[in-house]
Amino acid sequence: MIKKKKGLDSIGWREWVSLPELQVETIKAKIDTGARTSALHVSNIKIMRRTNKVSFTIHPAQKHWEPVIYATAAMIGERWVKSSNGESNLRPVIETRLKIAKEVFTIELTLVNRDLMGFRLLLGRSAMKKRYLVNSGKSFLISKK
Repeated sequence: MIKKKKGLDSIGWREWVSLPELQVETIKAKIDTGARTSALHVSNIKIMRRTNKVSFTIHPAQKHWEPVIYATAAMIGERWVKSSNGESNLRPVIETRLKIAKEVFTIELTLVNRDLMGFRLLLGRSAMKKRYLVNSGKSFLISKK
């Protein structure tokens, strides 16, 4: 059951989502209210400046290298992002569609190798703003695998 407060749906601190334009059917996302931007774990990042595109490899399953998804997307820019360990790095930024429960909307994603981190996708405040309230004590309130 979705609880509403001030007209917004509540979501858990982690939810199952999909990225249909990147052919990611299911990925576990951490809803990170401490992060402004959203980040997707990828490898083999190749920026093609002449065409303003970026190619990369997605490993959507935590702690597994399979399945592997090869993707290319239009790069809308690059952004300096400070990670949780305090280091700043320049990351490519793309726009893509996010599907959570039955809702689909466009978000910005930075691409980064998050191999040492537990979650393959972090959804920051910008993606959730004016859409959801985050219940930090619950998981998977509106999504199923």
